[in-house]
Amino acid sequence: QETRNAIYSGPFVTAARKEFSNKEDSRLQKWGCYIHGSANRQEILETALKWVSRNNIEEYMQEHRLDDNINELRMYFNDVISWIEQTFDDVYPKMCGLDWGELYERFHNNPYDHVDVSRKVAELYNDDRVKDTKNVFEYVLGGCKDTKLLNVRVFDDITKRRVYDRQTKDAKEKGVSNCPLCAIGHDANKEKIWKLSEMDADHVKAWSKGGPTDESNCQMLCKTHNRAKGNR
Repeated sequence: QETRNAIYSGPFVTAARKEFSNKEDSRLQKWGCYIHGSANRQEILETALKWVSRNNIEEYMQEHRLDDNINELRMYFNDVISWIEQTFDDVYPKMCGLDWGELYERFHNNPYDHVDVSRKVAELYNDDRVKDTKNVFEYVLGGCKDTKLLNVRVFDDITKRRVYDRQTKDAKEKGVSNCPLCAIGHDANKEKIWKLSEMDADHVKAWSKGGPTDESNCQMLCKTHNRAKGNR
């Protein structure tokens, strides 16, 4: 950011540095909950510019180089910080460094119950099946739909093999497909026996709806049906 400040030096940069690069500013502790870096290395300013410019910092600085105020930059930054604080009751370590500007753009118009949001975040943080807790916030803001964000612990190969063998044995005895959804269909796959490599492990009751990741809640589906089932 120091290089950019030199290239686009002028009243805008002077005012921006005064606002975001003062290491004695009492607001730094609050900002530090959500932003990596320090004021004296211009990293807070860089983040503020990234947010307001939608990642087009150079273009934004060129456009505003001769401005004698930073009203838009200050207002947008404060709006993002206020939105985070109003949406989440607690501060979590993995909040720091997320692209809050991008999340703000996507979600700030959605109505949220901060109590409900914080409850869901706490539950996911304490769920040992969730591998990527840094994505918990985006997952909750998005309505708890995209479980791929969380990298949820999946069924292991031994479990998948056992379930596959059991389903296949039962299917052959009944003369139907070993994919339960194919078996109740009306197309050519109604009696198809899929190979293990052609199937995916699926939560019978979706993980996001409380379904456990254990053998009792596992079924093997053909890849087409597993993709179609999604998070239902």
